[in-house]
Amino acid sequence: MKHLLSIKDLSQQQLLDLLALAKTIKANPAEYKHALEGKSVVMLFEKPSLRTRVSFDIGINKLGGHCLYLDQQNGELGKREPVSDFAANISCWADAIVARTFLHSTIEELAEHGTVPVINALSDLYHPCQGLADFLTLSEQYGDVSKVKLAYVGDGNNVTHSLMFGAAILGAQLTVICPPGHFPDGKVVCEAQELAAKHGGKLILSSDVEAIIGHDAIYADTWLSMGDSTPMAEIEAKFKPYQVNSQLMQKAGAKHFMHCLPAYREVEVTAEVVDGEGSLILHQAENRMHAQNAVLVTLLS
Repeated sequence: MKHLLSIKDLSQQQLLDLLALAKTIKANPAEYKHALEGKSVVMLFEKPSLRTRVSFDIGINKLGGHCLYLDQQNGELGKREPVSDFAANISCWADAIVARTFLHSTIEELAEHGTVPVINALSDLYHPCQGLADFLTLSEQYGDVSKVKLAYVGDGNNVTHSLMFGAAILGAQLTVICPPGHFPDGKVVCEAQELAAKHGGKLILSSDVEAIIGHDAIYADTWLSMGDSTPMAEIEAKFKPYQVNSQLMQKAGAKHFMHCLPAYREVEVTAEVVDGEGSLILHQAENRMHAQNAVLVTLLS
């Protein structure tokens, strides 16, 4: 494991090892307070962030490392100077690069031209750190994740892609329910189906909300992704039947609700559900740090 660009690049054992290490670090933080001693991590962010920036910064500090945050006052990466030069220069000083970019190709260029590990902190295609935190959360609740039936409801996006890969590799069942025209990327679906077949997972895609029946947990995300200029009225007309509310949770028979945040109450999910007893949103948010710390320790130890 040289980088974390996408969950699809992990073997089943690597993914299981990361989840196990995340649990160990979470339970025994004092034992890892020197894990990144003398190490410096540069964070390059083209997009705004709350959970990703804070969880990486504080997590690196808890591991004894040093974090340097760089926003893009000069615009997206590659405009002021080539991404290849950027990666090569940062590799002269830093021990790892964490990047949150508009394009996944930028992440790939950083990994190709840098000489230090690169961690994808979100791109247009994937959000692997979120996916790791999600399956860590499910593992804490259900034990054997391969027995879990998870349903994702809403817009097929980078989070959906990472959930698909994670579920496929872990041998779990994931049902993705989207309005017509809003399904995940076709190539990603094919790749996830191949991984599911290899590892005993199951991937189902549907536009029928009735497909929600028989799932343990329901996962929602914002209907309008960051940077999307589509009028909200147009989005709501398509997505309103896919809102996660108490009726949908009951129909599913689901015990838990999940969301990568930020959540817009009374839009993609009702306040009753997002703030309800079965909501795992803060567990997911906390686990971002523990999952990312497991990645950092694995890459830099």
